[in-house]
Amino acid sequence: MNLNQRQQKILWATIRHYITTAEPVGSKALVDEFNLQVSSATIRNSFVLLEKAGLLYQPHTSAGRVPSDSGYRMYVDELLQPDLTVGSKVQSALSSQLDWEKWSLEALLHGAAQILATLSGYIAVVTPPTASSSTLRHLQLVQVADQKVMAIAVFDSYQSQSVVLDLAVDDADLPDLAALLNRQMCNRSTTELLLIDWQVIGDRFSDCVPAIAKLVAVLQQRSLPSTQVMMRGVSGLLRQPEFAELQQVQNLLQLLEAEPAQIWQSLVPGMSMGTEKISIRIGTENIWEPMQICTLVSSSYCPTATSIGSVSLLGPKRMLYENVIPLVENTADYLATAFVDR
Repeated sequence: MNLNQRQQKILWATIRHYITTAEPVGSKALVDEFNLQVSSATIRNSFVLLEKAGLLYQPHTSAGRVPSDSGYRMYVDELLQPDLTVGSKVQSALSSQLDWEKWSLEALLHGAAQILATLSGYIAVVTPPTASSSTLRHLQLVQVADQKVMAIAVFDSYQSQSVVLDLAVDDADLPDLAALLNRQMCNRSTTELLLIDWQVIGDRFSDCVPAIAKLVAVLQQRSLPSTQVMMRGVSGLLRQPEFAELQQVQNLLQLLEAEPAQIWQSLVPGMSMGTEKISIRIGTENIWEPMQICTLVSSSYCPTATSIGSVSLLGPKRMLYENVIPLVENTADYLATAFVDR
């Protein structure tokens, strides 16, 4: 939706107020806090329009407004200005606190993750540089039993992987599904497979999306080199009010503890050369359901032409994106340079 300047300012102010307070936002709060030069009535009218557009919603009938995932997405893509001074701060902290001459690689990356977690208040994850992943060349689907299909993936290294999937698809539709998946998945590295157009697949084969997501996860797990995951800051994240519900916290922690290398390698951007460096996945844009109450901001770093690592921050959707984006980007830039100079 194209918003006019006034509507953009009201959406911006609503999200900034909610980021600060974690409370639904009313028109009076915006009038008192921001110099929007409009009346409360005008703000309420804009709230109605922004809610119809799916950018805001009311958690309760009498409550103020709260940003939706789409509202945060518009905010991130069009309305925010990253705070560049934050990037300089994290670079200075990394330079002064990490000893590249005496510390082991593991200690250095743990230190970088701790600094990033301390400055942000969120979960910081750093992975070391590893070789870039394989590229999928062909995918074949073979019916092996009732509602059981074997997916055979062939990579550019001529290695193949087979996965048995629970797929409720008619025999007559199986070639169409195979052709669609080949169009979406072939010539992508295994770490880019999550970038396929899930909407296109869902429109034609909605019942198959969970099985295809499993296929992608298995291919990434089997084909990517094993790597360590340096994670810090879980206690800081759990102090956020979004995580007061015990079951949500348990589901998130169980996910992070189960297969951390698989999870983070499948979520970080740019794990093959030439893809976008920064990635911001908000709420339901995260494929792992327990992470859909969060935003994940990730960046890759490439010390050499054939190796790549990642830096990520996982926090509430209500994170201060103006700070988080430069924190992640500048940490990645620092590590890329430091590995070259080491």
